[in-house]
Amino acid sequence: MRFEFSAGGIVHKKEAGSIYILLGQHSGHKGWVFPKGLIGDHKKGEGKEEAAIREVKEETGVEAKIEKALTPITYWYVWDEEKRRKTVYYFLMKAVGGDVKKHDWEMSQVKWTEKEKVEQTLTYPSDKKVWKEARKLLK
Repeated sequence: MRFEFSAGGIVHKKEAGSIYILLGQHSGHKGWVFPKGLIGDHKKGEGKEEAAIREVKEETGVEAKIEKALTPITYWYVWDEEKRRKTVYYFLMKAVGGDVKKHDWEMSQVKWTEKEKVEQTLTYPSDKKVWKEARKLLK
């Protein structure tokens, strides 16, 4: 059994009076998710916040700033026949720049989704759980 720690963001922007949330379709499992990735896999001593900002930029092409930490989520999955317990530290983030066309290979698609359509677009229960918390903060 292995323990993994990741960080990511629920990134929002306001446009024409509506709130949009950044979602990506993972190129491997094809699920619609929030951008996230392993903490410290690029830089020794990397913190949660730094990893979240980096992963959002890498996976989606969007630059974002952290507004608030959300309750971490934990789930189990199997990779290469090994059971893994993953904890993800998500942050509510505001888009400040970038371009979704500049996302990396980990996402086959990246899109801005209307706030009201996020829950039905997300694939996994863990993302839906953290979305419920973030949604309450977005008025």
